[in-house]
Amino acid sequence: MNKAQIRVRRAHKTRQRITVLQVARLCVHRTPRHIYAQVIDPSGSRVLASASTLEAEVRKELKSGGNITAAGTIGKRIAEKAKAAGVTRVAFDRSGFKYHGRIKALADAARENGLDF
Repeated sequence: MNKAQIRVRRAHKTRQRITVLQVARLCVHRTPRHIYAQVIDPSGSRVLASASTLEAEVRKELKSGGNITAAGTIGKRIAEKAKAAGVTRVAFDRSGFKYHGRIKALADAARENGLDF
């Protein structure tokens, strides 16, 4: 198994556990250049809110989309958008990535701005 397959395997196990909880999930994906976040409803069929470093407003204020500062900004934006959609409680789905660096910065910013997980 290579590194990507191991990450996908970890992500699959986490998503199985989150499905049992029946709450919206905050799904995070990262690439070397960007970070993406989505709040998905409990059934998994609808995206309730999304934010990424590709958005025009975010690109204007950030120098790079692949650092901790950008992740914090996205965490703040996703929390605001989720609250506007009526979601305050979520399960954090890190998509198999380690809870460290950009993933941790996004989660901390989302918590500080009102999401409960």
